Amino acid sequence: MLKTIRRLYDWVLTWANSRYALPALALLAFTEASFFPIPPDVLVMALALSMPKLSYRYALVATIGSVLGAALGYLIGWGLWDVLSQHFYTYVPGVTESGFATVGGLFSEYDFWIIFAAGFTPIPYKIFTIAAGVFAINFPIFILASLIGRGLRFYLVAALFYYMGQPARAIIEKYFNLLTVILFVIIAVIVVVVRLAS
Repeated sequence: MLKTIRRLYDWVLTWANSRYALPALALLAFTEASFFPIPPDVLVMALALSMPKLSYRYALVATIGSVLGAALGYLIGWGLWDVLSQHFYTYVPGVTESGFATVGGLFSEYDFWIIFAAGFTPIPYKIFTIAAGVFAINFPIFILASLIGRGLRFYLVAALFYYMGQPARAIIEKYFNLLTVILFVIIAVIVVVVRLAS
């Protein structure tokens, strides 16, 4: 499994030197939000490293593609869950029926924040886009949370490359998960403080 993912990762990077890099990025972001295992960050980083001045354009393409893919994931969960649920539990590592039901309970209270967290952090986003459709959370809220979460994620990566260039790659590859979790915790603390103060 790990070898397969590594081969997919390397294949994704080959698109960075192609004239079809932008369409490939849009397609990668679209498919990753609903079923593909490799996140678009790797191609955003490769493209931004080669052309730092276009970093924000790459972030925009990745964001739009990802949000459209999230909508597809939502529709899969909403319309095809009865057909696909057993395949989902069989082929998605670590996901169980009881765990999925727990996610459904959380959606009823924290729909925006769960989608935002899944879009922004290294949590597998596709699981939550499909789950959002299964539990039929409010679609405009789903799209807004996806847009903000994914946009923040890709634009932060783009900003690092725009201002730092090559050193940003080493930082992101080494600390990406830690950095996104820390930033999400900071945002969560701010939200809690604002709620308590209001």
